[in-house]
Amino acid sequence: MTDINSEETSSQDVVLYEVRDGVAIVTMNRPEYNNAQNSKMTYALDAAFKRASDDDDVKVIVLAGAGKHFSAGHDIGTPGRDVDKTFDRASLWYDHTNKPGGEFLYAREHEVYLGMCRRWREIPKPTIAMVQGACIAGGLMLAWVCDLIVASDDSFYADPVVRMGIPGVEYFAHVHELNPRIAKEFLFLGERMPAERAYQMGMLNRVVSREELKEETLAIAGRIAKMPRLGLQLTKQAVNNAEDLMGKRTTMDMVFGLHHFAHSHNDLVSGDRLAGFDGKSMAASQRETSKDKKKAEA
Repeated sequence: MTDINSEETSSQDVVLYEVRDGVAIVTMNRPEYNNAQNSKMTYALDAAFKRASDDDDVKVIVLAGAGKHFSAGHDIGTPGRDVDKTFDRASLWYDHTNKPGGEFLYAREHEVYLGMCRRWREIPKPTIAMVQGACIAGGLMLAWVCDLIVASDDSFYADPVVRMGIPGVEYFAHVHELNPRIAKEFLFLGERMPAERAYQMGMLNRVVSREELKEETLAIAGRIAKMPRLGLQLTKQAVNNAEDLMGKRTTMDMVFGLHHFAHSHNDLVSGDRLAGFDGKSMAASQRETSKDKKKAEA
């Protein structure tokens, strides 16, 4: 496996890259932080996806997460949090680090969240998310940009950011991944959705045991890789365009504005853009929500 990081002094390869029989396997590699996404990881993912797109020998791309969980979402509290750091940007958005007020996060998240996720969705090759364990908030964005999702039966899904007063993550695809009423339930309650229900809602393509997850995902990727490259690209483009005609992109633009209004409101009211939450307190709130749900069901 090869490191895709831009920082040569890195003590850890935050994204790993491997090619097997025409399938590129891109692996998030911060298992000690449940693959929470800092900017370093996000830019490394972007470089890995570009590498796979540029390689004519790669027909399919698999996105994976090392360790127990696929991704716990955006990094809002690990020692590697780098929201204040400058990176070589992948779009034409300007640097956010010296910008005042709401412009700070608006510029950053247009680049590293909304912009990158939209670009990854348009990769002209089929992509498959291989999901185990937690797929939370920003983790949903990474899975949702992929064309297929193959998941372990112990995986679970949640977007608890309404607890921060924020209407869902930046890449707002909830209404397209779930039907509108279920999307409201998913957001209003912030509870974990188990793999079985996510499959019933049409969010997942396959659910298998954790032991079978990698084998099944690579088997599906291998079958897709036998199809003609242009046929796959045109089919993906057709389906993506149909989604956009149904309002997916327009909805995202609208909700991104609401999302940043919420950040600015939090900053004005509490002095903190995230309403005082960090990774640990959000995880604790999720555990408390799960306990409350179990009590209610008892």
